[in-house]
Amino acid sequence: MSIQPSMLCQVAPVLRGVLAESSILPLVAFSEETGPADVTVTLSTNPIMPQLKAALAGSASSANSVTRVYVEGVGTFTATSADDVCDGRVAGKVAVVTGAAQGFGLEIAQELACQGAVVVLADINEETASAEAKKLEAEVGQGRAMAVSMNVTHGESIGRALNEVVKCYGGVDLFVSNAGVLKAESVKTQSLKDFQFVTDVNYTGFFQSVQQVAPIMAAQHAGCADYTSDIIQINSKSGLVGSNRNGAYAGSKFGGVGLVQSFAMELIEDGIKVNAICPGNFFDGPLWSNPDNGLFVQYLRTGKVSGAKTIEDVKKFYESKVLMGRGCTTSDVMKAVFYLTEQQYETGQAVPVTGGQVMLH
Repeated sequence: MSIQPSMLCQVAPVLRGVLAESSILPLVAFSEETGPADVTVTLSTNPIMPQLKAALAGSASSANSVTRVYVEGVGTFTATSADDVCDGRVAGKVAVVTGAAQGFGLEIAQELACQGAVVVLADINEETASAEAKKLEAEVGQGRAMAVSMNVTHGESIGRALNEVVKCYGGVDLFVSNAGVLKAESVKTQSLKDFQFVTDVNYTGFFQSVQQVAPIMAAQHAGCADYTSDIIQINSKSGLVGSNRNGAYAGSKFGGVGLVQSFAMELIEDGIKVNAICPGNFFDGPLWSNPDNGLFVQYLRTGKVSGAKTIEDVKKFYESKVLMGRGCTTSDVMKAVFYLTEQQYETGQAVPVTGGQVMLH
């Protein structure tokens, strides 16, 4: 049976909402089997949500006792209560983290899993992401982590990856747009190719990610009016204040804040909150510390830090800019992530986590 991704991504998220017993939606796994089911549904035309609700209401079983739904021409959907799977601050939430094969993204995914989320490590480096997902699954439980191949610069790649997520879990509750790149250079010398590369990943990639995941989240809200989901962009302090000889990156991050505010205005009608977190410098991650092409190396080579002779000189220079005297950590950022997911009365914000280096005004 050949299933159209668009149909799968409509039916499964709506079922998550319709079968919900609380604000935490059940996990819904898809299979092409046609075996016994509590309810059989025949879909005719869009919209499908009223048809699914009507079929469940008209079944011999109460909606709360339904665990298997067969949709003719699509397949069988099996629901599992999130309460049976895990607990924690994001218990039962399906969380997708982009750029999660290493560094900041991987640590965010690990922290979410430790707090009860079912996590999806999305990365262009599928091999490494899969290896890390298997390690994480061994720690937090079978079925609690998976990896998908995703290139955020290609909408079709994002769509295929999310289709795999929906097949396994039924939808997405939290989408963390973390994938990002940086090429630091003076505007006087930077190539258009490098400028466009940074923009394609950091700015256009965020746009395409939201465009692909928002319909899935909206379908869940259609099935359960009290349900809300979250899109969080991992932005940067460079999205709040300019960055010398780093215009491509700062420009993409400034633009990201504009997208966050605009998407928040539009998507709230679908129960989707959209926010950004603007971390300070994550000195210990590969973005800064990679010995070949990390920012410390790049800034030393381009002479961004006047008088710096070594990588350690560059690091000390940037640490001195932070009132707290150190770089940002994953733990610092996760406090903001949990705040944004738990706070139901906030959307369209760019939350700084900069150690006082950048202050709102």
